[in-house]
Amino acid sequence: MSQNPIKLFRHPLSGHAHRVELLLSLFGLPTELVFVDLAAGAHKQPEFLAINAFGQVPVIDDNGTLLSDSNAILVYLAQKYGNGDWLPSDPLGAAKVQRWLSVAAGQIASGPARARLITVFGAPYDAEETIANSHALLRVIEQELGNSDFLAGNQPTLADVAGYTYIAHAPEGNVSLADYPNVRAWLARIEALPGFVPMRRTAIGLQSA
Repeated sequence: MSQNPIKLFRHPLSGHAHRVELLLSLFGLPTELVFVDLAAGAHKQPEFLAINAFGQVPVIDDNGTLLSDSNAILVYLAQKYGNGDWLPSDPLGAAKVQRWLSVAAGQIASGPARARLITVFGAPYDAEETIANSHALLRVIEQELGNSDFLAGNQPTLADVAGYTYIAHAPEGNVSLADYPNVRAWLARIEALPGFVPMRRTAIGLQSA
């Protein structure tokens, strides 16, 4: 196990960073949260670019091992600390998880995550198109969760950690979850896991109601 706290460079409103914070907490790993002031451009300064040349959070420092990209960090943590429970080693189980990591980097990023960027951070994307993309994704997830408790089967995996945050916070981007009872039940199952930590909610969009 880790001797010293794992440093997590993050912003409290970054869903990508929250994925990592959530897994660290689920694993019960000692963690030091390091605030990166995105609004002030701290992620584009030379000292931060030295640990992630892409200038993005999150980054972890695990006793000298530096790693960036939220999904890559999840894989690393699961392989090192997860006792094989969160990233299956069998070919099919591993592939099922990888499918959802790809969705997290694809359809979730261009759907619920982007919708939230519009409202919370004023990002210049097309809101109508982004909300439509979000509902197209949610309809697929709703159907798939009719067959299992979690995204990649009946046990929680990295798939759920990668998918949770931006879907849970979709209402902040004016994406309603009202029509997706399976999705809401899945979110509740994740929130009931020992060690779960939420990301701070922003009172904006549908979340302001």
